[in-house]
Amino acid sequence: MVAKRQKDETEIACQQILSQDSSVYSIQWLVIPAPHAAGVTAAFLLDRYLSHVRKYTHSIIRPETSAGGIEFRLCRSAASVLSFAPPEFSATAGSTAVHLCIAGGMLVQADECDRGKLSLLAEGIAGGTRITIQLSDYCPLLLGSQKPSRLRKLFYRLTQAYIHKVVTIKFLARLYRELAGEKICVRVKKVTVHEGEEI
Repeated sequence: MVAKRQKDETEIACQQILSQDSSVYSIQWLVIPAPHAAGVTAAFLLDRYLSHVRKYTHSIIRPETSAGGIEFRLCRSAASVLSFAPPEFSATAGSTAVHLCIAGGMLVQADECDRGKLSLLAEGIAGGTRITIQLSDYCPLLLGSQKPSRLRKLFYRLTQAYIHKVVTIKFLARLYRELAGEKICVRVKKVTVHEGEEI
């Protein structure tokens, strides 16, 4: 039984850090075996991710798409917790990606609204396709500045950073189930992609 449980586990790699300027870098990825992810596009990933955010938060956060970009609105109000510029799509041999540049919102430091990016990527690798979600150069309002106090760091870690991590891991697990047609037992594995203070 133990051997079977270990065999059925699927790893989701994860790292969340504060860079030297106290911007947030967060990355999670999962490998979906071939050929289950054949034909996955960046547009497909974006559509599924936005749908997941709405469903997982029970519409407390409602992604709204327009010609001006994408907004994560709070409940039924017009208040945007995060705003993004229009999606930027890219593709190379064996990989596809979509990048959402942060453009504002209540959760962003007012003087850092022109920084930060959320990216969803699908990259063909040996044995399957690696699906990655990456948040980079994000400056949360909860941290306050480039020199946040320990209390602010702790509060951010226990709230927004934790929520982002859980939502992302649940999304990757749901995506695996949709593409492969089977449930998985997830094991989160810490990885080091960039150096920084762990959060």
